[in-house]
Amino acid sequence: MIVGILGAGQLARMIALAGYPLGLKFIFLDPSKDSCATGLGEHLHGAYDDPKLLQQLAQRADVVTYEFENVPADVAAFLASHTQVHPSPKALAVAQDRLTEKTFFNTIDIPTPLYAPVDSLEELEYVMPTIGWPAILKSRTQGYDGKGQSMLKSATDLAGAWKLLDGVPAIVEAFVPFDREISIIAARNAAGAVVFYPLSENLHRGGILRVAQSRVGDPMQQQAETYVLCLLEALDYVGVLALELFEVNGHLMANEFAPRVHNSGHWTIEGAETSQFENHLRAILNLPLGSTAAVGKSAMVNFIGGLPDSAEIASIAQAHLHLYDKAPRKSRKVAHATARTETPEQLAGIVGQLVALANKVDNT
Repeated sequence: MIVGILGAGQLARMIALAGYPLGLKFIFLDPSKDSCATGLGEHLHGAYDDPKLLQQLAQRADVVTYEFENVPADVAAFLASHTQVHPSPKALAVAQDRLTEKTFFNTIDIPTPLYAPVDSLEELEYVMPTIGWPAILKSRTQGYDGKGQSMLKSATDLAGAWKLLDGVPAIVEAFVPFDREISIIAARNAAGAVVFYPLSENLHRGGILRVAQSRVGDPMQQQAETYVLCLLEALDYVGVLALELFEVNGHLMANEFAPRVHNSGHWTIEGAETSQFENHLRAILNLPLGSTAAVGKSAMVNFIGGLPDSAEIASIAQAHLHLYDKAPRKSRKVAHATARTETPEQLAGIVGQLVALANKVDNT
């Protein structure tokens, strides 16, 4: 069985690593010569919309998936007319545009922050009395890890924030005074079977995820499962999906979803019976889904912009380093480490050590 993947970054790399024990082979389509997953399969080197490469991928792959949501939706649609593509082009198109995404959430009764589309500075000025202060101005597309976003604290911020977007379509959202940021990761196969992972509690800085911790038995688990199941079924979704949520006074509202495996689920590699990466492959191949039960207490710490000392990580009992084979670069995710322990107290101690090491190499 051959799995095609659009993109060959660290998420594709971890999907392939999970697929090797299942006897799977991989073909990656990626425009970069040195993407970190390409050593794990065949590399079709070229643009995502290269007709010849797309034909090759469609002819040779039994199923195609993607590792990030900025793949052109028409590329996914073309491939879907020639082979299986999971998640579907529809899911990809909804996730690519923040306005489409927020509108879709609302149509299926998943609450979101107050928002409005804006296509000019004048429109932004007009809607702000309704949206209120503070607020966040975001590009509708191509935004990730805090890119294409500006905080609006007063009317004096509007012109500068709009200029930074350089005229691209935008959305302005009311700032949510959240108690926590959490995410739920779920998998659904073509037969409609669904499994849910324990919630992840997430800490961001500068718009980039820094720490994700598994929260087994969290009081928000059931509410989060209800929302993500509604999303999966409305999209007739196949694969792993991550829904990012704000908790506010015991209630949840959606921030965004990712139609793919997700950074906040990296703890599942060591911390769950079946990792999110293996379950994504099981889902898109319509195999029985694996158990998502947690194994101990787990967390993940990202290394941003700089590589940790492998020996220092290895010296920490119950810590596991995952290098991405990516050169250090400002604000780039180059590695993560997971921790798995028996008690919350042990986990807190190891996470504290890993965060200290991450801060030493941080370049954001």
